[in-house]
Amino acid sequence: MGDRTVITTQVAIMGAGPAGLMLSHLLAQAGIDSTVVEIRSREAISNTIRAGILEAGSVNLLVDSGVDNVLRNGHEHEGTEFRVNGVSHRIDFKGLVGQSVWLYPQNDVFDDLAARREADGGDVRYSCSNVDTADLTGQPKVFFTDEDGKDFELRAQILVGADGSRSHCRSAIPESERRWYFNEYPFAWFGILTEAPRSSPELIYANSEHGFALISQRTDTVQRMYFQCDPGTNPDEWTDEQIWEQLRLRVNGNGFELKEGPVTSKVVLPFRSFVAEPMRYGNLFLAGDAAHTVPPTGAKGLNLALHDVRLLFEGLDSFFKSGSSAILDAYSERALDRVWKAQNFSYWMTTLLHTVPQEENHAFFRARQLGELRSLLDSEHGRAYIAECYTGWQTK
Repeated sequence: MGDRTVITTQVAIMGAGPAGLMLSHLLAQAGIDSTVVEIRSREAISNTIRAGILEAGSVNLLVDSGVDNVLRNGHEHEGTEFRVNGVSHRIDFKGLVGQSVWLYPQNDVFDDLAARREADGGDVRYSCSNVDTADLTGQPKVFFTDEDGKDFELRAQILVGADGSRSHCRSAIPESERRWYFNEYPFAWFGILTEAPRSSPELIYANSEHGFALISQRTDTVQRMYFQCDPGTNPDEWTDEQIWEQLRLRVNGNGFELKEGPVTSKVVLPFRSFVAEPMRYGNLFLAGDAAHTVPPTGAKGLNLALHDVRLLFEGLDSFFKSGSSAILDAYSERALDRVWKAQNFSYWMTTLLHTVPQEENHAFFRARQLGELRSLLDSEHGRAYIAECYTGWQTK
């Protein structure tokens, strides 16, 4: 490696996903310098198709900061539908807790933020390699090679690790200074994109004896659907007809039929829950998937990342403007309060709606599960609990 060019900034951000770019955007609006370092290309991030249900708080964070395409291109959902053995039960978010959610894919959130950082002259460096960090308890440094092959040493007062579920920053924290919580699940989601009209104006969470299914939407002509499968499933071995057969078994009934079309994409998504505590080490702060991942059932991943960013920005803004570290020092505890609420809700929704393998006392589990669903769906308080958790808790 040749001589490095030294650059300085107030906040170095590892990771240019929605969390990293949102933080960089907020800092720029507050007059605080940041440099973002990302190992992936901008195109690779943009083309990573991921679902996106945004809580009201996440929408407000985007819109209030001037990134408001979600209002034009997203779809407000005032509720969702639970189908249990083919019978529909609507959870009226708006009526129960006065909040909505918005369907807006995560890659669209990224595109909006990437375009805004580019328009504002933000220092975002994609396609970096040879990335490493040092001096996390002093003046953090990030070493990297840019896409032109030039070597850099980035010096900052604060380093934020928003570098995803394979986070380098998370692993840079000494083992003696961290604790990791981890849980794997005995099932995965078989996800498809299909060229078909919308089957429903809102999401459908389907529980049946054949397993779980989720019916989501992307556009008027492209839909996203999932069904529960074994984690070892090879999607390439499945024909379109086999896929639709499974979705029909789990969702159709009582006069409702899915609108079908050609399957254009197939993927199997394994489930896991993960939390890293604390979310700070010295002058390194973790945010988003670098600190925690959740099963997708509760639609919490992106929302947790944006909530982390909101809290972290409050602390950084106070630190750089007033010299007080009080809010910044409370970041990990404040963030983890919501993280564990979301872990609980995501785990609960997953076990509530998915079936266990036959060998795991399936008959008892299934009967108990149906009893729990009836208890919730027949109760206004039960439906309100689902609505409150799904739409997002008030920030403390």
